[in-house]
Amino acid sequence: MNLNATLFAQFVVFFILAGFTMKFVWPPLMKALDERAEKIASGLAAADRGKAEMAAAEKRAQAELATARDEGQKRIGDAEKRAAAIIDEAKKTASEEAARIVASAKAEAEQQVVRAREELRGQVATLAVRGAEQILKREVNAAAHADLLSQLSVEL
Repeated sequence: MNLNATLFAQFVVFFILAGFTMKFVWPPLMKALDERAEKIASGLAAADRGKAEMAAAEKRAQAELATARDEGQKRIGDAEKRAAAIIDEAKKTASEEAARIVASAKAEAEQQVVRAREELRGQVATLAVRGAEQILKREVNAAAHADLLSQLSVEL
């Protein structure tokens, strides 16, 4: 065996194997590697988009939360104002009712005082007539002296 012939045969086999590999094996491998790189790149891009969307969603959520918090504070303030208004209205109504009750009680007391005075006048007139009867020892006619009795009751 000749070393040059063996070396030449190995070159030929090597170039045939390299040509076969480049023609039939290399393109599918490169296609698979390119597809894999494309999938990885699209996955990374999707992850970046997801992070960006998540950050945006978090910002929107924070904004909505702040809006809801502000609206809640506003509603609480409105409710407190309404409660204060209701309390003031109730106090006003109660004071008006108390004033009305006091006025009614004063009017009723005045009426009772007037009735008591009239009753006392009548009793005093009756006592005066009885006293006069006893002093005069005779009966006084109340119908005949009604003018005198009414003038006496006015003076009392």
